Amino acid sequence: MADKAKVIFGNEIREKDYKKSVKSKKKYIKKFGDDTNVDYPVRVEKNPYIGDSLGVNNILVGDLKKNAHYDEARKAEALDFDTDKGIIVGNIRMGFGHYRISMAIASAAKSMGYTPYWMDLNSYGETTCTKVIGAQNDLYSLGSRLSKNPIFNKLVWEPMNYEGFRALTYNSSDQKNAELMAPVYKNVPKDIPVIGTHVWPAQAAIHAGMKYVVNAIPDNWPMALHLSEGSVHTIQCRNAYMGYRILNGMNKSKVCSPMPKDSLVYTGHYIDHELVSNIEADCAARIRRKEDGKPMRFLLTIGGAGAQKEIFAAIIKYLLPFIRENKAALYVNVGDYKNVWDALCQEIPEMKAVATEHFDNWKDTEDFCEKALDENCNVTGIHGFWHKNIFEAVYCTNLLMRSADVLVTKPSELAFYPIPKLFIKRVGKHEMWGAIHSAEVGDGTLECRDIPHTIQMVDMFLNTDLINEMCGAIILNKSTGLYDGAYKVVEIAMGLKNK
Repeated sequence: MADKAKVIFGNEIREKDYKKSVKSKKKYIKKFGDDTNVDYPVRVEKNPYIGDSLGVNNILVGDLKKNAHYDEARKAEALDFDTDKGIIVGNIRMGFGHYRISMAIASAAKSMGYTPYWMDLNSYGETTCTKVIGAQNDLYSLGSRLSKNPIFNKLVWEPMNYEGFRALTYNSSDQKNAELMAPVYKNVPKDIPVIGTHVWPAQAAIHAGMKYVVNAIPDNWPMALHLSEGSVHTIQCRNAYMGYRILNGMNKSKVCSPMPKDSLVYTGHYIDHELVSNIEADCAARIRRKEDGKPMRFLLTIGGAGAQKEIFAAIIKYLLPFIRENKAALYVNVGDYKNVWDALCQEIPEMKAVATEHFDNWKDTEDFCEKALDENCNVTGIHGFWHKNIFEAVYCTNLLMRSADVLVTKPSELAFYPIPKLFIKRVGKHEMWGAIHSAEVGDGTLECRDIPHTIQMVDMFLNTDLINEMCGAIILNKSTGLYDGAYKVVEIAMGLKNK
């Protein structure tokens, strides 16, 4: 196999930059070891959290006690790989975004009659693969927290997320490091298609000799970070197509050799089957609630880095009078970070009087989400959601989304979901393009980069017909196939195998 760190789509990396990539790999070997020749056993078992709803089975690698998703107390049955209908969703736990995209792919695969396998490369504790990913994840999380400092954000974080990750030299280094991730695929059947929802699972799959690999790119700002040569790259937005095709700006001002046509495919947004199939009904319910003067339901999704806690706190403080008057209601999902909810309650003690806590009780969460879909259900007050398990923490937002009227989020992976959206300040400049795209297709606001503009937009939703306008755009978008990306990614992956 050609050295994918030395030549990227026909673009040769300078010798000194290539040596830096080799040095990066050696640094990780020195720190975490090289398990290239280790023969890790593989086990398949039903995912206990989203196994029923999304048909997902976990792929566990190596010592089971060192697998983040293994629960010895459950004594789950070991399953065989379905080499006919099986499809691997390769992902990493880095924030919630890549898990959420993986759930969308798994949901689409299940709806199409396939068996989705969950392969989280950041969950195999004894492997060099997981140790390398964990180290880089820690750095990214630190950067995200430090981005609250405007000087650090301007001089370091935004340039790195916008131009640093854009460079072919960054991809060269990633490709070298991904060679250390390949061993986790060693005993996985090579003819099961792999869909990577982060570039590392796709790169590692190619290095490991997996035959059919799709690299589902999450962002619509073209960056070399997302390149995995040897796989089929899919994108959610047409405005990203040419930037990726010609590797625009990825070698500074130099004109790059382009990607081959069959390496890049526009699919549309990666969205769960349950959400896509109910778009018309859910939008109609939003419009009825608006017309009937029922409380407008705002869904706040809050990550653990805390970079935007002050924005969410300002929104909650502003909405409290409307909540007391039954003009607004609030869903707050803090994922698996209970400390964020505790901090909000400490800062806004009056929340407690109108708040109901749905904490670490999945049955209660499912029941609430189901009841909230009933048009006779009048949701009031604040409803807080926290789940210790990562699958429940992420999927909770998906369940809440259907009965919510407005999703309040930074313009990351949630920017592509078919629900009216209020975008707060980004974390990383590359996210800027998520809000731009959403505003262009009519299903979200512009990015509100400070609290006053965020509050202005809350007012717009409460006091104008903005909900109706966005719901109309969402229904129109669905008719064009804009939200069918997850189905198309699965079709491409299985098409590679059946070609």
